[in-house]
Amino acid sequence: MTDRQWELIEPMLPLPKWMGRPEKHPRRVIVDAILYVVRTGCAWRYLPADFPPWETVYGRFRQWNKRGVTERILTELREQVRIAQGRNPEPSAGIIDSQSVKTADTVAKVTQGYDGGKKIGGRKRFIVTNTIGLLIVVCVVAASVQDRDGAKGTLLSLCHTLGVRYVLADGGFAGVLVEWCARILKLTLEIVRKPKGQKGFVLIPRRWPVERTFGWLMLHRRLARDYETDPEVSEYMIRWAAINGMLGWLDRGGPAVRTPRRTFNTPE
Repeated sequence: MTDRQWELIEPMLPLPKWMGRPEKHPRRVIVDAILYVVRTGCAWRYLPADFPPWETVYGRFRQWNKRGVTERILTELREQVRIAQGRNPEPSAGIIDSQSVKTADTVAKVTQGYDGGKKIGGRKRFIVTNTIGLLIVVCVVAASVQDRDGAKGTLLSLCHTLGVRYVLADGGFAGVLVEWCARILKLTLEIVRKPKGQKGFVLIPRRWPVERTFGWLMLHRRLARDYETDPEVSEYMIRWAAINGMLGWLDRGGPAVRTPRRTFNTPE
């Protein structure tokens, strides 16, 4: 992290005395090590020697996640990004989508499934973002779970997290889920369908930010494939990837922009 990014995240971390004993390693180095694993995709045991022992980093990773520190950091950073853009701290609308990914050989079969539509065996990630693509809720299940079924738990978490009562979704969430959301959650689920006759990939108005968010998340190699034995840990990894993106957003003053490809004049 840059100094500016550390200034943003340091007040959101628990005080050293909260951990029960004096800290041997600076918290900034611990956070850097966690982000290093998420961004590069290396195993915990392969952390470079410049970082603290991997057991220390992984132990702090688990402690912060279990005690809700990661979710609080995600919430506060999302609010800061929205305030910086002149928006209200809490969003009034969300966008839901899913993504199926392959799993590593070490992942237990009972937590996997097969997505017949995408022809992928592994797990499925459900995320809800706000209208500018900032992560709100994530839920990881077996890839065999249908979008309509997996969305129920995700939207329940959304209602418990924020007071969002309007969500956009694609055609895969149409059907009985729309009525279920209105009756049980008092939430409006609007289906944004593809234009008739569309062929190939085209950005769909009002729903494309969630697709961009998946693109941002996949820049973190730990998420290119699901390596976690526990789906809950997969959710933590996705939250840390989103935290990394929001820190960069606040540091730069805006979202990441692709660097134009350099062109060289060749001699005639």
